[in-house]
Amino acid sequence: MPQLAENKSKTTTIDQASAKAKRNLDARPMMGNEAIARGVWEAGVRVAAAYPGTPSTEIMENLGKYPAEDLHAEWSTNEKVALDVAIGGSFAGVRSFTSMKHVGLNVASDSLMSQTYIGVNGALVLVVCDDPGIHSSQNEQDSRIFGQLAMVPVLEPTDAQEALDYTKLAFDISEQFDTPVIVRSTTRLSHTRSLVKTGPRKEVPCKGFLEQPTKNVMIPGHARVRHGALLERERLLKEYLEDSELNRWEEGSDEVGIVTLSTAYTYVKEMMPDASVLKLGTSYPLPEAKIREFYASVKRVIVVEELEPIIENQLKVLGLEVEGKSLFPREGEFSTEVVQEGFANAGLLPPIPKLELIDIQPMARPPLLCAGCPHTTAYMALRALNSRVSGDIGCYTLAAVEPLKAIDTSVAMGSSIGNAAGIAMAGTETRPIVATIGDSTFLHAGIPPLINAVYNNANITVLLLDNHITAMTGGQHHPGTGKNLRGEVAPKVDYEALIKSIGVKWFRKIDSYNMGSVFQSLREATLYKGVAVVILDRPCVLDPVKLKGPAFQVKSESCTGCQACMNLGCPAISWSDELYEGHHKVQIDEAACIGCSLCAQVGSTNCIQPVETEH
Repeated sequence: MPQLAENKSKTTTIDQASAKAKRNLDARPMMGNEAIARGVWEAGVRVAAAYPGTPSTEIMENLGKYPAEDLHAEWSTNEKVALDVAIGGSFAGVRSFTSMKHVGLNVASDSLMSQTYIGVNGALVLVVCDDPGIHSSQNEQDSRIFGQLAMVPVLEPTDAQEALDYTKLAFDISEQFDTPVIVRSTTRLSHTRSLVKTGPRKEVPCKGFLEQPTKNVMIPGHARVRHGALLERERLLKEYLEDSELNRWEEGSDEVGIVTLSTAYTYVKEMMPDASVLKLGTSYPLPEAKIREFYASVKRVIVVEELEPIIENQLKVLGLEVEGKSLFPREGEFSTEVVQEGFANAGLLPPIPKLELIDIQPMARPPLLCAGCPHTTAYMALRALNSRVSGDIGCYTLAAVEPLKAIDTSVAMGSSIGNAAGIAMAGTETRPIVATIGDSTFLHAGIPPLINAVYNNANITVLLLDNHITAMTGGQHHPGTGKNLRGEVAPKVDYEALIKSIGVKWFRKIDSYNMGSVFQSLREATLYKGVAVVILDRPCVLDPVKLKGPAFQVKSESCTGCQACMNLGCPAISWSDELYEGHHKVQIDEAACIGCSLCAQVGSTNCIQPVETEH
C-alpha cells in the first residue's frame, strides 16, 4: 500500500507539472521592468512619461516600443515634469503612468502631495524603483515611507509575473478609490527575469475632463474638504484589502509565522519552507484584521522586509509583539545569505559555519571613465588649476576618485551650481570655484540654479559637459539631443542661446578633445568676476553608437615612464614590463583605444603615435 501511495503521488506531481508546462506555453522570460511596461500597455494607458534612472530606465524604453497610436510615451526633462504630464493625462480622463527611481520620487513629491488630495479622473499609477545596496545611486532610501506620507496605496510585487499583474491592478484600484497608486519595485525585481504570461490590451474609454474646480484646484478652502475625503479613502482601502488576493496566507507550522513581501518573500520561502507565511501584496494600507488573525495562529511572528521597518512598526502600533530589524539589517540589499543569517540569529536555523578564509588579496581596480571619455580633460584641467569643484550626478562623478580626483562635493541632480554659488557667497574660499554638470542633468535641474547664480552675481565658473546624450543610464535622448523617446526628430535646445538669455556675459564653447583650449579657456573663465560658462562639446564615445578612430600605440624606445598619460585614467593604457631608469613604461591596448589622442597631447615625449596601417 505505501508503494501505491507513492506512485499515486508521483503521478499527481507529473500531472501538475504537465498542466503547468501547458499553461506556460504562451509565457516568455521577461525582466521585471519589461513586465511592468507590458502591464501598463495591457491596462490601456494612453499617456506615459518618465526620466531615465537606474533601476527604472527600461520601463519607459519598453513602452516606447509599443505603437504610438496606443499610447504617448516620452522622456521628460525631470521626474516632477513626468508626473505632471501623467497628472494632466489623468485630468483629461485617460489612464496615465509615470516611472522613476527612488531619488526621482523626491523630485516628484511636491506634485504627488497635492495630487493625493485631488485624486484622479483617469487612473494614475507611479512605479518607483528603489535601489537597496546602492548599486547606482547617491543614497539608499525606502520609498514606502512616501506612500504613508501621501496616504496612497503601495503595491509590492515579488516577481515579473506579479509585476505585470500588480501594475494592471493598480490602475483598477486607482479608479475605484479615486487615488494615485504607487507600485514599488527594487533593483533585484527590475533587473532579473522570470516567466511571464501576457494578455491583450484593455481598451478603456476616455472619461473626458471633469469640470469640478473644488476637486481639481487645491486652494486652501478646497484642500480642507479634500483632506477629509482622503481619510475616508484610507478607510475604504483598508476594507478592500482585507479580502484582497494581493495578501496570501500560506499555512505551515504554528511555531513561527513570517510576515513578508516583495523580493524578500522568495528568500523566506527558500530558507523557511515549512513556516506559516503571510505574504503581503501591499505595505500601505495593511489588512489589519487578517494580520491579527495570522498573529493569533502562531507562537511567534517575525517580519522580513527590505530596508526600513515599515511593516514591523505598523504591527507594533497595533499592539502586536513582533520581531524584525533586531534580526535583519536596515541597510543593504537582502539575499538568501542575509535572510539565512537572520533566521539563524533567531534560533530557527543552525548557525552558519565559519568558512576558512583564503589569504588572497584582490587586485585594486577603481571605477574609471571609458577610454576616450570627453569628460576627462575638464577634470585634468580643474585639478591643475587647483579649483574647488562642485560635481553633479552623471558618469563624470567618477572624477571624484583617483586618478582624476578633482570633485569635492556631489549631492543630487542639479545641485552643483547652487552648491558652488553658496560656497562663493560664504566668502571663505580662495581657490577658483567651479560647478560641473552634464547636459541631461542641466536640463533636469540645472537651469534654475544658473538663473539664481546670475541673478545674485555669484563669482563661479560653470562647466556644461555636453556629451549629446543621457549617458550614465544607457544613452537615452533628451531635449538637447534633437530626438525623442521613439527616435523621431524633435526640437533641440540651443545651450548658447539659453545661457545668453539667462544673462551670462562670459561663455565659450570648445571641443573637449582640444586639451590646450580646455586648459586656456578654464583659466580665463576662473579669472572672470561673475558667472562664466564653458560648454565642453563632444559626443559620448559609447552612446548611442560606439565612436572609434585610428588607435594609438606607444613607441617603447621613446617612453620615459613619466606617468602623464596614466593620469588620464584611461582603461586602454596600462604599465608594461619594460623599465626606464627604474620606472615602468606604458602600453596601449589597441582594441580598447578609441583614438581620442588625449594621451598623445599630454605626453612629455613624442612616444605616443597613431598605429601605422598598411595601405
